[in-house]
Amino acid sequence: MSIDPLGAAYLVAITAEAMTAALAAGRRRLDWFGVAVLGCVTALGGGSLRDVLLGHYPLSWVRRPEYLLLTVGAALATIALARAMPRLRTAFLVLDALGLAVFTIIGCRVALALGHGTTIVLVSGLVTGCAGGVLRDLLCGEVPLLLRRELYATVSLLAGGLYLLGRALGLQETALTLATMAAGLALRLLALHREWHVPTFAYGGGKDDAAP
Repeated sequence: MSIDPLGAAYLVAITAEAMTAALAAGRRRLDWFGVAVLGCVTALGGGSLRDVLLGHYPLSWVRRPEYLLLTVGAALATIALARAMPRLRTAFLVLDALGLAVFTIIGCRVALALGHGTTIVLVSGLVTGCAGGVLRDLLCGEVPLLLRRELYATVSLLAGGLYLLGRALGLQETALTLATMAAGLALRLLALHREWHVPTFAYGGGKDDAAP
C-alpha cells in the first residue's frame, strides 16, 4: 500500500504560509483578527479559489474545518513568536518553496480528478500554488509577488508540467509526487540563490509616447 506524501507536507505548508502572512499583517499593524484572517486567506485562499473556479465543492476547509483552526492558531502563535522569526527566515523560505510545489501538485490532482485537460490542470496548479500569496499582497496593499520579477509562477508551471509528464509516462504516484516536490523546491531555492528573474516591462510614458 503506497503512502501519499502530500498529507503531512500540506499541513506543514499551510502552517508556514499562515505564519508568514501573520508577519506581513504585523508589518501593516493589523489587529489580532486581521492577523488571523490574513493567515487563513494566504494559506487556504489558493485552494478555495481553485475550487470555486472548478466547481469543486465543498471547499477544503469546509470539508476539513481543522485546516481553518490550524491556520488561525499558527497565525496567532506567530504574535508570541515574532521576536524569534528573523532567525528562522531561511527555514520559512524553504517551507514557502515546498508549499509552492505541494499546492501546485494538489491543484493538478483536483483538476485531473474532475476530468480536465492539460491547460486547465496547469492553471489549477498555478492558482492553488500562487493565489493565496496574491490575496495576501492585495490585502496588504502591495503589488503581488506573482506579478513581480520573482521566479514564482514559473516554478509552479514547471512543477505542474513535470507532474503531468510523469503521469503520462505512467510513473508510480508516490515516487512522482516526491520527485515533483523535490524539483519544485530545488528550482525555487536555486532561483532565490542565483537571483533569477523574469524579464520585466518598463514603460516611461513620456510626452512623445502615444496616449494609452
